[in-house]
Amino acid sequence: MSKKKKQLTKSNDKVISGVLGGVAEYFDWDKTITRLVAVVLCVFPGHVFGGILAYLIAAVVMPDADDDNRHRDDEVIEGEFKEK
Repeated sequence: MSKKKKQLTKSNDKVISGVLGGVAEYFDWDKTITRLVAVVLCVFPGHVFGGILAYLIAAVVMPDADDDNRHRDDEVIEGEFKEK
């Protein structure tokens, strides 16, 4: 029995790009608190530019989450729809 390896990916529950939601899901943290802590850590010490830069790099580098619903979209059902 193989256990699926945990991977850090962007969240499908996105506010901007899903980076902080993905971090929260990876560590099993509350997403809202994770986002608030990230904003406070960027603004409070005065590293707004560094925080934004780190977020943008993570948004580019982190892979998107595998969404099971995305694969369902590939299965197209063909047919006619008629009104009753």
